[in-house]
Amino acid sequence: MANSVPGSGSGSGSSSSAVHIIYTEKPEGEEPEAYHIRTLASVFGSEEAAKEALIYSYKNAASGFSAKLTPDQVSQISKQPGVLQVVPSRTLQLHSGPGKLH
Repeated sequence: MANSVPGSGSGSGSSSSAVHIIYTEKPEGEEPEAYHIRTLASVFGSEEAAKEALIYSYKNAASGFSAKLTPDQVSQISKQPGVLQVVPSRTLQLHSGPGKLH
């Protein structure tokens, strides 16, 4: 069964979602996860949809979160106050095979 992405109904139907990491300023006087949800809600239209889209909230070494976003949503969230950078999430795999380490 396929899951639809909350908020992906707005915009063109050909835009597919991909996981992005959104780096933000450290919130003052607010819990990081609450700030991240509020930032996402500004694009998704509700906190409920934002909570469904949120994959992980980073709180220690950096402030930010990962979420599944369409290209239009990436553009919208990039313009939000406190958002420093939005980058696609990538999984890198080590190449294992014959070779010499020097």
